[in-house]
Order: sequence, then C-alpha cells, then structure tokens
Amino acid sequence: METDIRTEFVVVVTTTDSADAAHELARSAVVARLAACAQVLGPMTSVYRWEGAVDEAREWRVEFKTTAARSAELRDHLRGVHSYDVPEIVCLPVVGGGQSYLDWIRASTA
Repeated sequence: METDIRTEFVVVVTTTDSADAAHELARSAVVARLAACAQVLGPMTSVYRWEGAVDEAREWRVEFKTTAARSAELRDHLRGVHSYDVPEIVCLPVVGGGQSYLDWIRASTA
C-alpha cells in the first residue's frame, strides 16, 4: 500500500547497479516529463538484507525532482523499467524551496 503525498513537490529516489542503468532511468523519466530533472550519484556501497543474508553491493542513486501529482506515474514507470526484482522507490516530500525552482519543476512536468 502506498501512502498519499500531501505536498506539491517530491523527490523520488531509487538505486541501481550501474552508472549506465542510472543514467537511463534518469533520462527516460525526464524525456517522459515525469521528472523535471534527475541527479545520478555514486558509486556508493549499499549494505542490505536479502534472502536471509546480509550482502553488500556497489550502487548508483538517482534522485528525481517532480510534483506529487506526477509521482505515482513516475513510480509506475520506474517499476516497469527497473532491473531489480524489488527496487527501492521512495518518495520524499519537499517542504520548502526557492519559488522559481519549484515553478520550474511544475512547468517541466506539465
């Protein structure tokens, strides 16, 4: 069950296993106007529990800036194109920001 977003702007975050995959996720979301921009960060090391064991992996993080109104469609898009069986896709509310930047996000995702 997904929680409703109560703010106009959000950052949707995912991780993936290569720089190429991260860049493709970023580009596909921006081209589809599901995000105004996406930032690729990494590599980084993730430590996690999977199938009963603790594991480590090198990953890249992608942060998508979008509106709450477009976030469900963006999350669906990411689930559809992501290579992971259980991808991290979390949505973080933006509780403030420069008005001109927020206006740009709104316009870029319309």
